[in-house]
Amino acid sequence: MNNLKIITSTTRPGRRGIGIAHWVTGLAQQTGKFNVELIDLAEINLPFFDEPNFPRQQQYQHEHTKRWSATINAADAFIIVLAEYNNGFPAPIKNAIDYLFNEWMYKPVSFVSYGGIAGGLRSVQMLKQVVAALHMLILTESVSIPFFNKFFSDTREFKPDETTIKSAQTMIVELDRYCQASKTLRGVK
Repeated sequence: MNNLKIITSTTRPGRRGIGIAHWVTGLAQQTGKFNVELIDLAEINLPFFDEPNFPRQQQYQHEHTKRWSATINAADAFIIVLAEYNNGFPAPIKNAIDYLFNEWMYKPVSFVSYGGIAGGLRSVQMLKQVVAALHMLILTESVSIPFFNKFFSDTREFKPDETTIKSAQTMIVELDRYCQASKTLRGVK
């Protein structure tokens, strides 16, 4: 079974994206196609990039980087739950990505974005450039949630509409297909 890591993009107190991340985690678990792990960057709490060597060299000096490397290396695919801050992606996700290089390579990635009228799409477009430079396999299938606050209950539970659910289900099916195809690129049998 493939290992799917679902990564949050924000760390601020009161953030709503964690509710969306929990929802997509549950949806992915229901398929039975993946071992699913939700990675909350607020809990990982990586400092601003502080390694003296280039990530490609994998000569990590800090324990937090070694742990992060092991976590990402164990993944076969990713879903990034992506907020949009000032028409771009939040700094914590860029920092988390920049810590590593080889660990991301040739692994499929898709996005569940959220925001106002644009649904986080500007953020996704910008982050696609970053993950493409890491040789990640970017899926066309993704989920965009405009005016995301309307989908939260009084108890802060994310309750999406049917279109959002179907988009996410399609994305997860495609992630599984990409996992199989990417194994050749990664030399995994």
